[in-house]
Amino acid sequence: MKKTRKTAEPVSADAIARLADQGNDISRFFTGQGRMVQPIQRVNVDVTAHMLEELDQAARDLNVSRQAVIKTMVRQALDQHYLAQRARRPQPES
Repeated sequence: MKKTRKTAEPVSADAIARLADQGNDISRFFTGQGRMVQPIQRVNVDVTAHMLEELDQAARDLNVSRQAVIKTMVRQALDQHYLAQRARRPQPES
């Protein structure tokens, strides 16, 4: 009968952290294929009641949360800002 290799059980992040705290090498748990997730910071933003209604309507139309609408719109506005900055820079002459 063929021997099959056991699949490794996933190791929890807490278990990996304990190994690291003990000074053990934990590099075998990381493949380098993941991506770094930036830490999230909460902010408070004051908006008018009318703007809030508009955001809520957009969220309903898109079937997403209000937060998702706000984050998407802020990202779009920042992208437009960077594009406008780039367009204003003087172009080098050839």
